[in-house]
Amino acid sequence: MIGTIVNVASVLGGSTVGVLFKGKFPEKVQNTVIHGISLAVILIGMQMAFSIEKDPDILLVIFSLVIGAVVGELMQLEKRLNDFGGSLKDKFGGEDDLFVQGFVQASLIYCVGAMAIMGSIQDGLNNDPSILFTKSLLDGITSIAFAASTGIGVAFSVIPILIYQGSITLAANWAAVYLTEDMIRIMTASGGLLITAIGLNMLGVSKIKTGNLLPTLLVAVVLSAFVF
Repeated sequence: MIGTIVNVASVLGGSTVGVLFKGKFPEKVQNTVIHGISLAVILIGMQMAFSIEKDPDILLVIFSLVIGAVVGELMQLEKRLNDFGGSLKDKFGGEDDLFVQGFVQASLIYCVGAMAIMGSIQDGLNNDPSILFTKSLLDGITSIAFAASTGIGVAFSVIPILIYQGSITLAANWAAVYLTEDMIRIMTASGGLLITAIGLNMLGVSKIKTGNLLPTLLVAVVLSAFVF
């Protein structure tokens, strides 16, 4: 849970800074910092991906990605996530209340995404909050910009962050008892590639539908159970 707690603290801190120092942080500075963090996201993803050890590992990761991508595309997970976010934005964002707009906008960006899911799983499964720590830096920076334009409503997005990411982390921690080291290793390596893809998307060098690749994590566990 430490990763989610740090994430909550970063959003609260960033929101406070944004409200207090409106217009003090140039957009180009924020963009450059985010690019730097994007490179760190790629590094974390590659480090996770290189957790493979045995001969069948790379094949299992490849098959997990292929099968997971097919399942994700058939289910249109990326589109469903975007549609869900869009429906909430249409429902609440049309009001002239900046508090509501800030809350909804921030909640969607911080919760609807593969990084929130993967980071929470990694924190609960391997007691490794590094992904959520990196996400915390990103969320803290963006919360400064959001709060500067919409106000303190952004700070209240920590409520859905705590519930959403905290629930996933606790569920992953519970599931860890039933997963073997081989399952966790293949799942971690597969998830690392998803995190790398997120970093590339953040840099703008690719448009990989990471949401459609999320089933890869479950497929990795199932395939590992049959092979090892």
